[in-house]
Amino acid sequence: MLKNNPVMKKLVETGEERIGKLAQQLLSNEKFVAAVQTLVSRSLAAKGTLDSALRTALSAANLPSTADLEQLRSKVDDLERLLSSVEGKVDTLLAAKSPKK
Repeated sequence: MLKNNPVMKKLVETGEERIGKLAQQLLSNEKFVAAVQTLVSRSLAAKGTLDSALRTALSAANLPSTADLEQLRSKVDDLERLLSSVEGKVDTLLAAKSPKK
């Protein structure tokens, strides 16, 4: 209903144009771009600090970190593959030893 309304269409078009112009002006402003880059850089640095502090806290509480869990999952996957291989070999040996009818 609102999509077919000519007044709404005009408002949306005008809004899109203004947003586009504003975005273009902001991206052409060196100070704005530098501020955004600084913000992103500081955010990444803060994330690194937070990750490090979280790992330390988990270690102090004797809890595994995400990396520890991923490493454990990898080892379990390796053991599952090894066990499957051994199981296949045992089945082959049993089949070879069983009397044929």
